[in-house]
Amino acid sequence: MTGVQSVDSVALLPAYLAAGTAVLVLLTDLLLARARATIAVAALGALGTAVGAVLVGLGGERRTFCVGADCSWIFGGRAALVAAVVALLTLGVLGLSVPALLAGRSPVGEYAFLLACSMTGGVVLGAAGDLITLIVALETLTLPLYVLVGLRRGSLASAEAALTFFVVSVVATTLTLLGAALLYAVTGGLHLDRLSALLAERPELRELPLTTAAVAVLLVGLAFKVAAVPFHAWAPATYDGAPLPVAAYLSTASKLGGLVALLAVVQRALPADQTGPVLALLAVLTMTVGNLVALRQRRTVRLLAWSSVAQAGYILAPLGALALAAGRTEEARSAAYAAAVTYAVFFVVLELAAFAGVTALRPAGADGGTVDDLRGAARRHPWRAAALGLALVGLAGLPPGLAGLFAKVTVVRALLDGGAAWLALVVALNAVIGLAYYLRVTAALWAPTPLAAPNGGGAAAVPLVGVVAVVLAVATVAAVVLGVAPQLVLDLAGR
Repeated sequence: MTGVQSVDSVALLPAYLAAGTAVLVLLTDLLLARARATIAVAALGALGTAVGAVLVGLGGERRTFCVGADCSWIFGGRAALVAAVVALLTLGVLGLSVPALLAGRSPVGEYAFLLACSMTGGVVLGAAGDLITLIVALETLTLPLYVLVGLRRGSLASAEAALTFFVVSVVATTLTLLGAALLYAVTGGLHLDRLSALLAERPELRELPLTTAAVAVLLVGLAFKVAAVPFHAWAPATYDGAPLPVAAYLSTASKLGGLVALLAVVQRALPADQTGPVLALLAVLTMTVGNLVALRQRRTVRLLAWSSVAQAGYILAPLGALALAAGRTEEARSAAYAAAVTYAVFFVVLELAAFAGVTALRPAGADGGTVDDLRGAARRHPWRAAALGLALVGLAGLPPGLAGLFAKVTVVRALLDGGAAWLALVVALNAVIGLAYYLRVTAALWAPTPLAAPNGGGAAAVPLVGVVAVVLAVATVAAVVLGVAPQLVLDLAGR
């Protein structure tokens, strides 16, 4: 019977684990009221979610909440990859937050609960099969961050950042919902695969002005989420005002969520000839503006924020090339999507390592400070500075940070195979521009120490955060050197 909806609890296991983590954190905080126990439950829950996602993903694609051929939940290799990465990012951010939480700078129960709720949205997002599930998951990922951004007690900048993030996110969500509603008005469908089939079977629908408006509004709403130029202005101020671990989560898990949502609608729902030129233009503007403005930054977190804007441009480039490539094939399309996902995964890991390095070199609970505050840090904390330097050269795409180099080569190869050589050239030129500020910060770590370290730059950092930074950076490089991570990510991203 086509009217009976199927439910597969195995496919839903990662979502159960993520949501269960949030509930257990609340119960632990209520019943035990011990910070360490609450943190431990949140950490074990995040780890269990990652393991559960991988195990379910290894079993092949599973679909549930299906009516006929239309499914609202499709958990395959790519969904497993996204869920595992989001869960591990949550675990990493929780590790970076431990010193501030134990010092009482933020309420432990609320902080861990909000982080687990956001993780639940990220897990659901990768498996979303329709626009409603996609938008709800994206908002579940984003909503807890409004509070987390403003949790730095006694900080006006933190409150301003939370308000800015809230206003921009509300506007972005409104536009995304409007775009989805307009698409429904045109096609009568909300499932991503059905939208694609309807627009392919009835070319006259694609010519309607309402369809063009729907595609444009939907893309603009999602472009706000990924901080693509010209919808990027909120990101630097928000990142700089948020607590450092929350800024790390915003720059990694939150941005990954927006990119996954954008990838889902572009690959499975919207016509490439309409989305391609828009995304190509956004990619060029985003990577160029992000890199040029990053050159002028003196505050560390703002520099990383503008860097993440530029990195979003590299991820958008393969998607934008699809409609511009002459005689593109299904293989070229799959390679472009796989390149975008692969770059996103390696970027968020390196970005988290960079934020971990900055957090490890700053006093517990402090903001990111300026680049001058990191001057000579390698003489005081050689291992932590080495981890930050390794993450930065990885983002730049230089050896020994081979993860970033592999990701950039993957994007450029996909562009060349798709016939978009000019866009590959733009990516290469912007990568060269990015070297300037990445190497400037890296060089400052080993520069002579100033007579007086400004803003507490020489204060002792918490060892646990330093360990997280070193492990993240070294593990990323080791995985790429061994050749295991690249092939695994590419295989999962291509499904």
